[in-house]
Amino acid sequence: MATVLIVGAGPTGLTLACSLARQGVQVRIVEKSPRFHRSSRGKALNARSLEVLADLGLGARLLASGRTHLRFRKYFAGEFVAETDPFADSRPTPDAPYDSGLFLPQWRVEELLREQLAEYGVKVELGVELVDLTQDEDGVTALLADGGRIAADYLVGCDGGRGPVRKRLGVAFEGTSDPEQAMVCGDVEVSGLDRDVWHQWFGPEGAVLLCPFEGTDMWQFQAVPERDAEGRLVEPSLESFQRLFDRYAGLPGIRLSNATWLSTWRVNVRMADRYRVGRVFLAGDAAHVHPIAGGLGMNTGIQDAWNLGWKLAYVLTGRSGPGLLDSYQEERLPIAAWTLDVTAAALTAVMESARTPGAGLHAARITDGSGLGIGYRWSTLSDDRLGGTLQAGDRAPDAPVLAADGTPVRLFDLYAGGHFTLLSFGCGLPDLDGPVRGFAVGAGPGSLTDLDGHARRAYGVSEDAVVLVRPDNHVALTVPAAEAGAVRAYLNALGH
Repeated sequence: MATVLIVGAGPTGLTLACSLARQGVQVRIVEKSPRFHRSSRGKALNARSLEVLADLGLGARLLASGRTHLRFRKYFAGEFVAETDPFADSRPTPDAPYDSGLFLPQWRVEELLREQLAEYGVKVELGVELVDLTQDEDGVTALLADGGRIAADYLVGCDGGRGPVRKRLGVAFEGTSDPEQAMVCGDVEVSGLDRDVWHQWFGPEGAVLLCPFEGTDMWQFQAVPERDAEGRLVEPSLESFQRLFDRYAGLPGIRLSNATWLSTWRVNVRMADRYRVGRVFLAGDAAHVHPIAGGLGMNTGIQDAWNLGWKLAYVLTGRSGPGLLDSYQEERLPIAAWTLDVTAAALTAVMESARTPGAGLHAARITDGSGLGIGYRWSTLSDDRLGGTLQAGDRAPDAPVLAADGTPVRLFDLYAGGHFTLLSFGCGLPDLDGPVRGFAVGAGPGSLTDLDGHARRAYGVSEDAVVLVRPDNHVALTVPAAEAGAVRAYLNALGH
């Protein structure tokens, strides 16, 4: 029997599988498609997702596969308007190592995650379709299209907005849809265009966008769709893409070819009213769908999985009580609600500004599209007793330090691995129980050296204090040094 069955092998399901397998949890991940897709779909990872995937060991491979600081070249009515880099003024900082998002096709993100998962001895099972499920207090049974069954302690639906898991649970998918507000998307090859920029042609009636991908011949095509004489949407095709390009770009001689993915995206703004029913959880698009403005879709799913993974692992390996699992919905459902609100507003802004020369996709930039400011201060897992600028629930920042032997290291290196981490600023380590690694910072021999005070500044610590960091690199607890005994109490009470 699998300990956790994951249904759906997109970025959300694969991130969850890697998180669980790394912590020794027996996991199976199934995908109804008979083969792995090669379509671009979600095409950018934000800074927070890069931190998550780097913790899983993918940082260098991702950066080698994609492109940062992609410039936007904008045109209006066929005429050049401007070329800008939205992250031109961004630089890596001691507390945030990634200064921009990373552009790369979703299929490549999934390929790298599958490679990482295979290192734990787990492979995606293709052509396995869930059609129903049953559960009781002891476990879940997935019923398959071929008549087979898979039993598991827990099941996680990462099977998208149209997947069966949420529907079989009877969970409402609340929100709105506008089938007339749509965009056509696809992957094509293009001859004669500069591959160093994202080309964006806007006009009074619509837009065409062509985004190149590093190390490939492919571009992602996006456009306001054609309509026929009756006003109905024209199905996407290479021929319709060419007509749209000719209409908005006005560049004779540029030909599109080899369309390997054709799709119509329609506006849906919906989220599940619950993320858990008994032993079954929802994550990614199975739990929320929203406009593509701001590029948060793949990222929000990855971060759902990052939140849920350590909690399932802690419960299943006996490091926490089952009550810990209640915090998944408590923390992630409000993030989905925020995501729906900001992406819907961004889409409206894009549609209005696209008709103005020099505007376009800059209107889609949203507050904290990097994901670095997203946290869980409201969570029952957040215990803040310092009241500083950084509080329990916030993302735990990075910082450069020296190990006790003088070796340069970063806090993120110390956090990686699925454990709690205790930072004791200016004082010795308290007695530690449970799954936690402790480091004294700036407390004399045997402690970490805080280079230029970056760690203290990042964590808002002026006096001696103790900070407990969760396995998903969010702050769990902040206390003055005199109250360090609260760490043991926190860990003892975890999830009970």
